[in-house]
Amino acid sequence: MAENSESTYERLRARYLAGDVPWDDSLPPPEVIDYISSQMPGMALDLGCGFGRASIYMANHGWQVDAVDFVPEAIVEAKKRAAEASVEVHFHLAKVTSLNFLSGPYDFALDVGCGHALDQTELRYYRDQLCRLLPQGAIFLIFARLREEETRTGCEDLADGPPALNEGDLIRLFETGFILEWSERGTTDVPDQPTWTSGWFRFRRSD
Repeated sequence: MAENSESTYERLRARYLAGDVPWDDSLPPPEVIDYISSQMPGMALDLGCGFGRASIYMANHGWQVDAVDFVPEAIVEAKKRAAEASVEVHFHLAKVTSLNFLSGPYDFALDVGCGHALDQTELRYYRDQLCRLLPQGAIFLIFARLREEETRTGCEDLADGPPALNEGDLIRLFETGFILEWSERGTTDVPDQPTWTSGWFRFRRSD
């Protein structure tokens, strides 16, 4: 059964409080670095920013960044790290499904492991917010855990690691307002957990 937003919040906050944050790293994933290095700086939106590794990296490369997370401890630490790196990032304590306080427009939106914890209703709100904030031609890059069993829909809370999304559901969801330009399946290794299937998807805002 999929988590609701409240149980997701409690699970993630407990991990931050315990220091159990295996996704913490000094640099964002190579896929993010490759994209940022190929683009002129612009306006970026980091969704589920955690401790801000991608936000800080983008700001260091000339991007103006808004970053969102709903865990207070993550935002406090992200602000501290940005200050230590002497970069300006606008961090916001909020849910990624409730972004009415932002106006954009953004040239680039990034989600590294946030969207796969949303249920189908939340994902639609999330998609609609991105449609509002991203103009035609803007890029949305998302990394998500993928579920092997394609006969079930929505996200699913699995015993080993984060919830997972049906790949087909994700692609169909973003057929509204976006064009899928590139995707790549792979595996993710997390300490003390089994390896799980994951994927990167790059969408371009179509209208």
